[in-house]
Amino acid sequence: MMPLINVKVMENVLSAEQKQELAERFTDVFAAVVGEPCRPLTWVIIDDLRSGQLVIGGNAITTETVQGLIAAQPATANAR
Repeated sequence: MMPLINVKVMENVLSAEQKQELAERFTDVFAAVVGEPCRPLTWVIIDDLRSGQLVIGGNAITTETVQGLIAAQPATANAR
């Protein structure tokens, strides 16, 4: 088994550090559910979507839209 977790995010929203933390946490959850032996085999790919490429309900979602949503309710420092 070689699990592949593919995450798509809007470009220019997440820092490299945030992407790294997401990859680590997705791997942690997968290993906790499936078993530790899968940890070194788990791939996490984080793809940046170009601003406006994602459309929800007929409306293009832009980097600015996502940044505004995050700014309105930022993540807590200790969300773990």
